[in-house]
Amino acid sequence: MMPELLPDKCPLEGQKRLKLVCCEALRREAYLCAARSRNIVDIQFLRRSLHDTPEMLNETLAKALAGTKDSEGNEYDAILLGYGLCSNSVLGIKADVPLVITRAHDCAAILLGSRHRYQQLFDSEKGIFWYSPGWIETCLMPGQDKHEKMRQEYAEKYGEDNADYLMEMEQSWIQEYSKAFFVKWPEFETLEFEEYTKKCAEYLGWEYRKIEGSSELMQKMFDGKWDREDFLVVPSGEVIHESVCDDKIMGCG
Repeated sequence: MMPELLPDKCPLEGQKRLKLVCCEALRREAYLCAARSRNIVDIQFLRRSLHDTPEMLNETLAKALAGTKDSEGNEYDAILLGYGLCSNSVLGIKADVPLVITRAHDCAAILLGSRHRYQQLFDSEKGIFWYSPGWIETCLMPGQDKHEKMRQEYAEKYGEDNADYLMEMEQSWIQEYSKAFFVKWPEFETLEFEEYTKKCAEYLGWEYRKIEGSSELMQKMFDGKWDREDFLVVPSGEVIHESVCDDKIMGCG
């Protein structure tokens, strides 16, 4: 039996072979956009909890970017990063193939479909905490469930008396927020997630609002439509750095 010959390039003219390295909080959205793209996209998800330690996320990203070929030995045309600046965790990373990343501070801008819309809401609506299906599925969001779980853990470790004090200290940051905004993509049925966010808002005494998001920005990334306004394309061997002189968020060099 003759061995099967594997293609060393994409079979369709103009089709790209891409790899996405992405936070698992964008799992649903990434699968949707990959399925709709004409390009071949392999996806590697990283734990959402890595956001809690930006240095560890940076190290994990660097390791994920070391692989520039698919399982059959075909080299990727580019590696996509399903992240924004994310507490500077993407700064200094590089790869041996071009990197493509959205010009965004964090995932909220990606879900909204535009960093400009994100900035507009950030400037006009103070105290926003963002909710989405992926965030709800991958971590305990602010609300009754998180409060009760944390207090139980503190009581078991430090006793009932200390638990109340520790909860008071832990929850002081909540005072900076007053709104729970749920980002909904029209492609998804999200009623259960919306109801969960409403309950969280009621428990915390926050305003609840459903904000319509957009798949446009992420879809453009998967489709290879990398305009300079919305994306930073990092040439092979160059590193990502922060751009503080304009609203582009990131540069490279």
